[in-house]
Amino acid sequence: MPEVTRRQFVVGLLASASLVGTSSAIAMSQTPPPAAAKSPPPPVGAAPLLPPPPPIDRVPLPGGGELTKLPGKGDLLALTVDDGVNSDVVRLYTQLAKDTGIRLTFFVNGVYDSWRDNAALLRPLVDSGQIQLGNHTWSHPDLTTLPKDQIADQLRRNDQFLRTTFGADATPYFRPPYGSHNDDVDAVAADLGYRVPTLWAGSLADSTPVAEDFIVKMADQYFIQQNIVIGHLNHLPVTHVYPALVDIIRSRNLRTVTLNDVFLQPEIPHVTSA
Repeated sequence: MPEVTRRQFVVGLLASASLVGTSSAIAMSQTPPPAAAKSPPPPVGAAPLLPPPPPIDRVPLPGGGELTKLPGKGDLLALTVDDGVNSDVVRLYTQLAKDTGIRLTFFVNGVYDSWRDNAALLRPLVDSGQIQLGNHTWSHPDLTTLPKDQIADQLRRNDQFLRTTFGADATPYFRPPYGSHNDDVDAVAADLGYRVPTLWAGSLADSTPVAEDFIVKMADQYFIQQNIVIGHLNHLPVTHVYPALVDIIRSRNLRTVTLNDVFLQPEIPHVTSA
């Protein structure tokens, strides 16, 4: 090959290599960096403690009728959670109370193993009064469909379970499953010391599986002053939004309370096992 031609070939080859390298560098500079991995949500324990309620001048229970709200115009919220189908949900709600100081009332169906599974974790919070236990019947039937002896058995059996397992006197609060009660139910319950059918003014609507953002929406709607709100210990989605629920409570300067924090305990004879 002539010298000039060879020189031109080498120069051209070097130029091509340089162009390829430059193009690669440009392409690399235009490639977006990989997306940063999303940080996991903070653990519940990272949430600031909710302030404990200052001493409250407890008031007598209202006479007759249903309990759906707390009296007066204060800054209190009674979050009450029912059933206990899922042992993990019972455990995680109890851990939420330990981590944040939130005060809760659990309405228990003793038929579920979750209460025995978590008894050791629950017992110290029950003993301290941070978690209160109420009677939701043994196995969650519609009490209005039962004869009086079966109504009594549902309430009495659950009462004995709560006393034996947790040392807890759940009277006078009972929550009739589905909110269904009538004069016969109320009379039988009152004879056993359960004089206060305890319903609610707002709900997380999570007795069946629902989306997490729906639960937060319901909390935003119903976590307001003096409300008794019902949730459920049945399905895991609520355990994924605990930080959001705590944020709503904190942002509204609400103080969470149990029912025993608010009302004087009436004199009620011990429920017999007969």
